[in-house]
Amino acid sequence: MVNSSISSARYTYLHDQKYPSEAVDIHNIIVRRSGAKSFFVYTIALLVLACAFYLYLLKEKSVTTVYYSFLLDIFLVKLLLRNSVEKESVMIMPAFGVQLETHYISGKITRCFVPINKILKPVLLECVTPVTCYWTLSLVIHEESELMLVFKNLQPPVKMLVPVWKALCAATDSEENLKTCTVDN
Repeated sequence: MVNSSISSARYTYLHDQKYPSEAVDIHNIIVRRSGAKSFFVYTIALLVLACAFYLYLLKEKSVTTVYYSFLLDIFLVKLLLRNSVEKESVMIMPAFGVQLETHYISGKITRCFVPINKILKPVLLECVTPVTCYWTLSLVIHEESELMLVFKNLQPPVKMLVPVWKALCAATDSEENLKTCTVDN
């Protein structure tokens, strides 16, 4: 059952509570696909293969040209489409911890579980680069020197990160987190 959703040009945020006990809180950031990248990649692959057939049939070149172009097409398609992220999810289980999931278009799913007692505090950070500025949601982990990014591959807008941040603050429910995890909208 979807409780709330927020959409932007690139992403859709869905807040799920599948379980009736409300012990598991699921937040999904889904990438909105236009299909333009896939169309471009497959069009280029088709053009390379068409050129190879042209050389083979009309110019009487070797059949190995067709084989090599076919292998090149497979390599290009896999290279350009293999690490495309479909969605990233945060599953919050207040009694146990937080599970971070990344779903790829290829069907591969990577998961990372962080026990609730190792999370010191969730933080929203503004990242500034010479080209752009964006917000990230990170976890301060006990006895770790680096922050753990919640959404490793996506850069959703801050309006989608705030509900996840508030849910993480409520799950870690220390006194200082509840005081500092307030945002005026």
